Amino acid sequence: KMSKNLKDLVINQSDLIDIKDCYIQTGIESILGTMDKELVGLKDVKNRVKEISSVLLFDRIREIQELATLNSSLHMAFTGRPGTGKTSVAAKIALVLRSLGYLTKGHITNVTREDLVGQYVGHTAPKTREQLQRAQGGILFIDEAHHLYKPDNERDYGSEAIELLLQVMENQRDDLILIFAGGKINIDKFFNSNPGISSRIGNHVDFKDYDVADLTEITKFLLHNDNRFKFTNE
Repeated sequence: KMSKNLKDLVINQSDLIDIKDCYIQTGIESILGTMDKELVGLKDVKNRVKEISSVLLFDRIREIQELATLNSSLHMAFTGRPGTGKTSVAAKIALVLRSLGYLTKGHITNVTREDLVGQYVGHTAPKTREQLQRAQGGILFIDEAHHLYKPDNERDYGSEAIELLLQVMENQRDDLILIFAGGKINIDKFFNSNPGISSRIGNHVDFKDYDVADLTEITKFLLHNDNRFKFTNE
């Protein structure tokens, strides 16, 4: 079922805008429903993503109507250990942002320090720009983002990459959203050292570790969805 353009929906409705209808017709409800099915556990994260999506939908409707908006930053921080679903959730958020018209493509480009930072003078800027170009129209997901910043090493070029990322964050009209991801303690330290970046993060999402019940569900899901195994009740 094709989702509809939010601008057309708003313009075609009378004075009263049915936000729930917009939520369904733009496909956001379907995207988040798929996320619910595909990802086990993560209750707090799912609620947070729904909350962010609802606020952005409401704000986008106001923008289309030429009313005052929150004008909040769309860049985000995802904190949590590896394997807690950060990349999967980012991919769904990219689709939501495309449905709302904030992004033109809604794809996700995964990078780490190695993809952005060069080994010698003049190497970092082209590498970072290349990744920003690849991510254009979607989300640049920077995993273990704290590794970009190595203040103890004078010959480290990570700060050059940070400068370029900051330029993108300052320019809100770039059709590109950044997500800084990593362990909570490390990311908090990174933000403390780089206030320019932390001040431009609009939403923080914290991914807790899976508990035993969640891990059991994941195991069952993998067994049922992989033809090599058969799950019995024993």
